Amino acid sequence: MKSDTFHMSMLFDFYGDLLTDKQKELFDLYYNEDLSLSEIAEHAEISRQGVRDAIVRAETILRDTEDKVGLVRKYSGYESKLLQIREEAGYIARVNANLRNYEIAKHTDAILAAVDEMLK
Repeated sequence: MKSDTFHMSMLFDFYGDLLTDKQKELFDLYYNEDLSLSEIAEHAEISRQGVRDAIVRAETILRDTEDKVGLVRKYSGYESKLLQIREEAGYIARVNANLRNYEIAKHTDAILAAVDEMLK
């Protein structure tokens, strides 16, 4: 189940509010706190199988929602494009350091600031 921990954590960040409070708690303990099913079962005072079933249901909800909405996929694409924009604007700023064109510097600084804000 934990083979795609990062992806599941991303899905949880985007769609976690669609889960019940109990599913959120169990999912968080399993993926983010890295507890075993047995440890979670003891903590939640339910069976290990009950924990597993709840986590599998939560995973299904998160994956189905991503399949329909695609926010994580879109975000991942945007992030890589923003990093590319930052790299290109940085190159322009470095070239402009020799030219000393105030307008170019102003605009590249604005682009870099906007990209950095979007990546926060």
